[in-house]
Amino acid sequence: MSHDLHESLRDNVRILGDSLGRTIADDLGDGFVDKIETIRSLAKQGRQEDSEGRRELIEYLRALPEQDLLPVTRAFNQFLNFSNIAEQHYRARFRRVEDYKPGTQPDLGELFGRIRSAGHAPRKLIETLAAMRVELVLTAHPTEVIRRTLIRKYDSIDECLSTMEGATEREEIADRARGRLEELIGQAWHTDEIRHERPTPVDEAKWGFAVIENSLWQAVPDFHRELDDLLLASAGERLPLDAAPLRFASWMGGDRDGNPNVTARVTEEVLLLGRWMAADLYARDLLRLKSELSMWKANGALRAEVGSDPEPYRALLKRLLARVEATRDWAKARLDGHPFDSDIPIIETRDQLYAPLLSCYRSLCDMGLDTIAIGSLLDTLRRVAVFGVSLTKLDIRQEAGRHAQVFDELSDCLGLGHYLEWDEDQRQAFLLEELASPRPLIPRRWDCSAETREVIDTFRVIAREHREALGTYVISMAGQPSDVLAVALLMKEVGGDMHLPIAPLFETLDDLNRAGDVIQRLLSLPGYRRMAGDGQEVMIGYSDSAKDAGQLAAAWAQYRAQEQLVGICREHGVALTLFHGRGGTVGRGGGPAHAAILSQPPGSVNGSLRVTEQGEMIRFKFGQPDIALRSMEIYACAVLEATLLPPPDPEPVWREEMDRLADIAHRAYVGVVREDPDFVPYFRSVTPESALGRLPLGSRPAKRRQEGGVESLRAIPWIFAWTQTRLMLPAWLGSGEAFATRLAEPDGRERLRDMRERWPFFGTYLDMLEMLLAKADPDIAAYYERRLVDEPALQALGKSLRERLAHLHTALLDILDQDELLEHTPLIRQAIEVRNPYIDPLHGLQAELLQRNRDADGAISPELSRALMVTMAGIAAGLRNTG
Repeated sequence: MSHDLHESLRDNVRILGDSLGRTIADDLGDGFVDKIETIRSLAKQGRQEDSEGRRELIEYLRALPEQDLLPVTRAFNQFLNFSNIAEQHYRARFRRVEDYKPGTQPDLGELFGRIRSAGHAPRKLIETLAAMRVELVLTAHPTEVIRRTLIRKYDSIDECLSTMEGATEREEIADRARGRLEELIGQAWHTDEIRHERPTPVDEAKWGFAVIENSLWQAVPDFHRELDDLLLASAGERLPLDAAPLRFASWMGGDRDGNPNVTARVTEEVLLLGRWMAADLYARDLLRLKSELSMWKANGALRAEVGSDPEPYRALLKRLLARVEATRDWAKARLDGHPFDSDIPIIETRDQLYAPLLSCYRSLCDMGLDTIAIGSLLDTLRRVAVFGVSLTKLDIRQEAGRHAQVFDELSDCLGLGHYLEWDEDQRQAFLLEELASPRPLIPRRWDCSAETREVIDTFRVIAREHREALGTYVISMAGQPSDVLAVALLMKEVGGDMHLPIAPLFETLDDLNRAGDVIQRLLSLPGYRRMAGDGQEVMIGYSDSAKDAGQLAAAWAQYRAQEQLVGICREHGVALTLFHGRGGTVGRGGGPAHAAILSQPPGSVNGSLRVTEQGEMIRFKFGQPDIALRSMEIYACAVLEATLLPPPDPEPVWREEMDRLADIAHRAYVGVVREDPDFVPYFRSVTPESALGRLPLGSRPAKRRQEGGVESLRAIPWIFAWTQTRLMLPAWLGSGEAFATRLAEPDGRERLRDMRERWPFFGTYLDMLEMLLAKADPDIAAYYERRLVDEPALQALGKSLRERLAHLHTALLDILDQDELLEHTPLIRQAIEVRNPYIDPLHGLQAELLQRNRDADGAISPELSRALMVTMAGIAAGLRNTG
């Protein structure tokens, strides 16, 4: 590893690698370990030399006996996962370590100082944080390639590293930790990396709840403690007790768009699981508090609640604990399908849990026992404020077409015609009339299709649930006001008194361009405004818009759509909440959260923000308490800064520039992806796309439809496939033509550099592109092509794509005025360089296995099939963002 990396990181990579080597030697012998070392040395040599060095690596890999292929792929896969463990551990231990680039690390204390210097009073800081509503929405998109069984072992390995570092003067403790480390690495080596069955939506939800239990449950009060300390120093008071600047929502078990496995029954089960897990966690807190709060001093209010009991706090907590335990038993009985009968009322709302704890807190403070009040009791109060009684709010997502199908069947049944044949004005008139009508629309005994019944059953689940457990109803593929009105009417007809926020999701280029018009027409409808009130949520899609239009055109369309939505909602006196559907990769809106939020249009982040955290990014950002604490600080910093110190409006000339760049990039992207007849055959030939369907990543199918071309493929496997070959095409195609055109013109270079320096949106876009190109590797992409593509026309297309990538590389360095990529981001550059000798062999083996699989018409042995899947998992782990 490079000598510039911090010594502890280098040491931990060595410790884990040496232990894995010993484990492999015990299992397969020293001779096999020598093969692994030979492969690694050849890969490293290939990186330092010309193509001859890589040729030697490929020849060595192709000559391996078939029985060695699986263990070799497993060895390199584990090396990469252990490198990730060491880096995560390093980042958790040194919280100010570079996440993005030097000098840009979010720091709340430093930000508070800048806010004061800008003229904001200390009280403004408190009020803004207290009113802040940031929801991080955990989603189960199929990008987490590591089995949860292994994730738990990796977390335990991290704990061993902490113990060893903290036991410098207690050698016996360090020895025990080293022994445990060897045991865990042995367990990991002898555990299958690939799950044999896809997780169910309930499995995914359980994993999400486990992240809360194992990490966020501790990180949330820790975050608030640090925030309180900073506020006391800066503003002289703590955050209000009921404030929760950051909260958590979930799509796990609620996202039914294109996933037939998410049913009404599944949603109901996941909601019950949330209630059960919350009650179980609170019961543990209350048992500890009951043990600790043995004081007898109490104020009159608490005495009035508990009478003459000599230990008033324990008396109140005992009563509350009984209700929490009854709630846990009720949820368990419902999950098991058993009846539940108890004289003790269950906890239904946040306030029923919060109020008794607040009584204890106030009493302790009134009695001068503040030190006790702000201990474990305050931690539990903070948890209640953030997690409520269900841990997360569950969003419901469904495709607009499914709601339209309901009304088409219904209109036909009622003799009104066919809803799907009506134009938008007819649909709106019908929906608005029925929204205003007191009579029921849906017949009590309606013999509808199974698809329509499922939609209606989902709204019945919503109707039965308490409002605090549910988040937003998201409509994917929304394109017209009627798409929102249809959900509003279904909620009225079937949802009872429940009125969830309804968020249309604009996710194609056309949808983004029309988003402002749709919301303008929607908010101009008096019938809708009466129902929606003074708030509107809108979701911006990053994945499908980039797949549809190319990254540069999509990014500019997303920016302009947000600007229009901010202005329209301000005009209507409506509070806008923007919901960003970001993924882990640059091609899906990913990247450092702080920079991404600060690059949004002024006014679009006004103390309110929702954003998805998807797949493996949940583990990277929230899987360990220290990392989660840092991630929460980053979000709080970004939203606070965007609210109180927003970026300036872009200059008109920059807008004109972006219009032109986006147009050139879009035409170039479409010219390849949509119009070149060789593109889809090339994509299917050169990437592992066809094999991805066998990798059981998540509960959702890889395609919206089982037939069709690229347009039918979901954005996640679309990007995953290109990432595996290191061409990274979705995130850059078209950008090179746009930049090259401008650089060739007299004022182009100066204009682009000026935009980069003074416009956060453009500067962040270039930074993400730079990081993406540093992970791309045209030589590896060319090897996949040589091994897997025979047709000259397809080979010619591949050559032209790599030439486009090379031209973009040159253009980007010109704009950045740099000699090499990541020149100012050394830790990220070194992390990529360190992993490459472990990833390169997996690329070579994957291409070989893909070809053998095709030669055998998909009938390779189970061992080789497993080896192929392990290469995908290993490459994903090494690159750290798959979809």
